[in-house]
Amino acid sequence: MRHFLFGTFLLGLLSPASAKAPNFLLILADDHGYGDVSAYHESDVRTPNIDGIGRNGLLFTSMRANCTVCSPSRAALLTGRYPDRVGVPGVIRTQPENSWGWFAPGVPTLADELRKGGYHTGIVGKWHLGLESPNTPNERGFDHFHGFLGDMMDSYTTHLRHGQNYMRLNREPVTPEGHATEIFTTWASDYVKERAQAGRPFFLYLAYNAPHFPIEPPAEWLAKVNARRPDLEEKRAMNVAFVEHLDHCIGQVLATLKETGLEKDTLVVFSADNGGSLPHAQNNDPWRGGKQDHYDGGLRVPFLMRWPAVIKPGGRSNYQGLNFDLMPTFLELAGLSPSPELDAVSLAPILRGGEVTTPRDLYFVRREGGPAHGGKSYEAVIRSDWKLMQNDPYSPLELYNLKHDPQERTNLAGKAPKIFNELSTALRHHVQQGGRTPWQKP
Repeated sequence: MRHFLFGTFLLGLLSPASAKAPNFLLILADDHGYGDVSAYHESDVRTPNIDGIGRNGLLFTSMRANCTVCSPSRAALLTGRYPDRVGVPGVIRTQPENSWGWFAPGVPTLADELRKGGYHTGIVGKWHLGLESPNTPNERGFDHFHGFLGDMMDSYTTHLRHGQNYMRLNREPVTPEGHATEIFTTWASDYVKERAQAGRPFFLYLAYNAPHFPIEPPAEWLAKVNARRPDLEEKRAMNVAFVEHLDHCIGQVLATLKETGLEKDTLVVFSADNGGSLPHAQNNDPWRGGKQDHYDGGLRVPFLMRWPAVIKPGGRSNYQGLNFDLMPTFLELAGLSPSPELDAVSLAPILRGGEVTTPRDLYFVRREGGPAHGGKSYEAVIRSDWKLMQNDPYSPLELYNLKHDPQERTNLAGKAPKIFNELSTALRHHVQQGGRTPWQKP
């Protein structure tokens, strides 16, 4: 019955001539601050191609990443479940002694589920959910992998991490030359061209390393920014150039969609795995904090969606969702039934001009090593207008009313005991749920 009902919904969205399941292109940037997309407010950075996704579709103003760092956000995005419930409360690193997650085998990924619906599945770019079996992309639902297994690159031109090569074509090491952002753009465009000839719907997860540090824009892009804005400090100019180079490359992939005739029937989403890094001059305005923080600067991310066959241009939504809501959204749009075990909620009603009415808490967790964290976790929960949070494992809980204090300046932990106790209870429940899943390899 659910398949029939959704098929009716999908046909209602589309004209009779184009009533078919869409392709999916999910573009995920790394450490891309909310304020480093010029669609959101006046900025020193120019991102016309990213902006165009929202201008020609929907711009979401209140979406958050599932975590304030890389691996947990990616695990949640690909499973529709909170990251600690799939074994990834912290960053999976190339050095086991400093790795704080293990992607639970057997949990279906978005790629697994879409394959069941006849989709070809591909990932280009950063994986960051495991270096070896059973957690390589080809073992977690992807037909095609052309990218980087590890966490970050020592340099965008050498593509190594700790001197090791983690670039792969499926399971085979490769040694491409050039800037990593441009390499991934070429590989993504090649994938789109191949799929255009295949006549089968596809899901492409294009996960750029940029603009994660080291901040390494090509020299000509930095020169353009310095000529336009000689007043910018060097660190900021470097980041602006890095983001603008990324935006240009995204534009090339979008151009390939158009050239191949796939633009109309492809749902394109742009977002990021967490907020920007303040020490690297990235911009999360107007929110407090940045990467690693449970303040909204670490969690609020750009989120833009375009689907010419369905979504009317120029829409805006202030729905408070999470990146992993894309999993049930994509599955429903593909005519598939999302598992009832998912923590994520489909955004499909918003695409038809309605609202998502399912009430839920938004839960966040991060586990980290080193002296500042000690291998411990810290959490946050949002319920309606209220946020209860820690910003490290050793600090007291803080409470904010996001409606009246969106910049999170006034801690109400001692002034609103009823809501403090309610959210504390909710937070403990989420922690217990996550504790059922191992996060270290046996």
